[in-house]
Amino acid sequence: MLIGVVPFGLVAGATPPADGLGAAAAVGLSTIVFAGASQLAAADVLADGGGWLVAALAAWTINLRMLLYSASVSPFLAKERWTTRMGIAYLLTDQAYAVSITRWSEPEDEALSVTGARSRVAYIIGAGLTLWTSWQISTLVGIAIGSRVPESLPLDFAVPLVFLVLLVPAVNSRPAAVAATAGGGSAVLAAELGAGTLSIIVGAACGIAAGTIAELVRDRRSVVPDQ
Repeated sequence: MLIGVVPFGLVAGATPPADGLGAAAAVGLSTIVFAGASQLAAADVLADGGGWLVAALAAWTINLRMLLYSASVSPFLAKERWTTRMGIAYLLTDQAYAVSITRWSEPEDEALSVTGARSRVAYIIGAGLTLWTSWQISTLVGIAIGSRVPESLPLDFAVPLVFLVLLVPAVNSRPAAVAATAGGGSAVLAAELGAGTLSIIVGAACGIAAGTIAELVRDRRSVVPDQ
């Protein structure tokens, strides 16, 4: 995943200075927001002359998916201290969530043991810190070399590739495929109809609904009636 994250970080570092916002804005967005798509959206709003509140709303809207991530991991972390959970919340990213929830869903994960709980905290913090460190370094490198990168090198293409890396391994069943197709299709349609950043939330809602229905249908078909 870091192979895709690094060029994404270069874009996040190079974009604000190129838009006239300066290197400090790039560093601030990477350390405070720590979310590539939201950073680029906020920088775009500020570069177009929008106010900080509009930029913050754009970033918050895109990051609404974190509500779904946090709700998903909360049963595994509910007994941890508030400070620990808030630290994890800051480090929570698409990649950290994906690798953590996949690991915790494995049968060998000791979900109810103290050792298992401590292992889960260490795992998600380790994943988050690894991504955070590479993101900050990539941002600094992007600030330093952004203007020297040839326009023919499509660094922006790394953004969708990062999310494809997360998506493909997760589509391992028919309900997952239905959810991915419905979510992606509805998000694109909503964006074409002018929903803007809210299209992400539309896609998430439609994907969840479609995946749930597909799973219920599958489970119903698998039930063998009593003889």
